[in-house]
This record gives sequence, structure tokens and C-alpha cells, in this order.
Amino acid sequence: MPIDETLAQYSDFAFKSALVVYALVVTLLIWQYATARTQRLAEQEPAMAGGPVVRPTGPGRIVEPVGKPLSERLGNMAFSVLIVGAVLHILSIVLRGFATHRFPLGNMYEFVTMATAAATVVGLVFLREQRYRATWVFLLVPVLILMFLAGTVLYADPAPVVPALRSFWLPIHVTIVSIGSGVFLVSGVASLLFLFRLRQSEGNESGGPLGAIAKRLPDARTLDRLAYKTTIIGFPLFGAGVILGAIWAEAAWGRFWGWDPKETCSFIAWVLYAAYLHARATSGWRDTRAAYINIAGFTAMLFNLFIINIVISGLHSYAGLT
Repeated sequence: MPIDETLAQYSDFAFKSALVVYALVVTLLIWQYATARTQRLAEQEPAMAGGPVVRPTGPGRIVEPVGKPLSERLGNMAFSVLIVGAVLHILSIVLRGFATHRFPLGNMYEFVTMATAAATVVGLVFLREQRYRATWVFLLVPVLILMFLAGTVLYADPAPVVPALRSFWLPIHVTIVSIGSGVFLVSGVASLLFLFRLRQSEGNESGGPLGAIAKRLPDARTLDRLAYKTTIIGFPLFGAGVILGAIWAEAAWGRFWGWDPKETCSFIAWVLYAAYLHARATSGWRDTRAAYINIAGFTAMLFNLFIINIVISGLHSYAGLT
């Protein structure tokens, strides 16, 4: 069937709109942080000068209702706008599928779009509480970078997939892997923030911009639990994707496993995440060592996505810049 150019344009517009909305959310969250810090400094000045901080009230005194602080209003606004961005993000995927009359996972642009959408949705589930608002900045920045690369360097015009991908295994295998990759993005960011928060706490580096940023984040244990919970979800998803990919390979190429570069790197990433879960449950490895393994696993995922697909030639090369 011919490509529906109108729906394809709407898909691209929804994708670009989601990118702009996410950038707006990051701006609002940074503004929230700056406003909250200014407000705290203003509240500390009277106490440091020896002046009264709270004015007493007495009978007959009218107390005017106080609204929510600006920083809280900005945070609520950012979260509401974030939901709009996520809807646009998902809409771009759906419209791409209708425009091409196939499942929209036939090239790297579509894969990265799906993975970043999965990361955003997982974030909306796990980071919906007020205490996680500052964490969103660190999650959306890599999402924005990946979406920018997808919309520029990795972008592919809507077209039918190559014959090798015309299989019912495409929506099953690639969807599971892309969603698992999105979950691992949340987990990797959580481990990075855990190490950062732990370093600031143990080193008593409460001053300066880094200390101020650390104070806005949840405590280290909360971030560590977040990384662990999301990895527990992503690990079986990614493992199932690897197994289903092996079954597809047997049907397409006549063998389950051939140590193709992408297969090898996927296996290495899976082993690293298995090692992380094991280390997380082992005394003496639960803290920084386990977090470093988790970050190594996510690094292997990124290497598999970009270097293996673009630089190294293999049986999966058709899934690159096509």
C-alpha cells in the first residue's frame, strides 16, 4: 500500500511538538529549582539578621489565605505539560504506523522514538510523586538528546520495511526490546543520581551548586530502590526480547544464535544486568559497586544501539540508517 504522506507529516509534527514540550518542561523545572532556592534564601535572611520570622496573630486579626508557593506551582505546571508531551510522543508513533501501514519499528528513528516514549511513560509511573520532581530534569535531558538525534541524524522517511523485517515477529521482538531499553534508561539515570547523591552526602559537600542540586534530589536510598525496581521490570522484558529474537533468527536465518555483533552485545548487556541484580542482593556489593554495574549495562545498551547499528556491519545492519 502507498505511504499516507498526510499522516506521515502529522506524525513528524507530533514528534517535533513533543520535543518542544519536553524542552519546555525542563525549563519549568529549572525555573522551579531557582525559585525554590531564592525563596529559601529570602526566608533565611530575617533569621540570620536576628529579626522575626513568623508574625504572631491575635484575636480579631485577619489572616489572609496564602496560596501555593511559586516553585510548587511551577512543578505542578511542568508535570501537567509533561503529560501533554507524552501524549504527543505516543501519537507520533501511532500516526507513523498508520502512515506506513506497518508496525512503526522498522528503523533506528522509530526504535529510538519508541524507547524514549517508554522511558517517559515509565517515568510518569514511578516519578509521579512530588519528591521526584527534581529527578525529571535528569531523565528528560537524555530523552531530549536521543530524540534530537532520532529526528536529525537517524531520521528515515516513512517507507515499507525491507523484506527481512516483514514478519509477525517484528512487533513482538522489537517492541519488547525497545520498551526494555526505555526502562533501562530510567534505571541508569537513577543509579547515576544515586552515586551523585551518595558522594555529596558522604563527603559533606553541601555547599556550592552541586550541593544545592543534591539537596533537591531524593535521598540516596530512594534513588537506589528506584534503579532496582525499574531494572526488575526491564530485565525480564529485555531477556524475553533476546529469546524471541533468537527464535526469529532461526526462522529467518536457519540458526538460533550466530554471535552476530548485535546478538553478542545484547548478550553482554543482559549479563551485566543479571550481574547487577545479583550484586544488589549480595552483601558488600549493594551500594556503589552494584550501581556501577547497572551503569555499565546501560552503557552497553547505548553501544549496541549506536556503534553496533551504525559502525559495525552485521546481519542486523538493515536496522540502521535505512
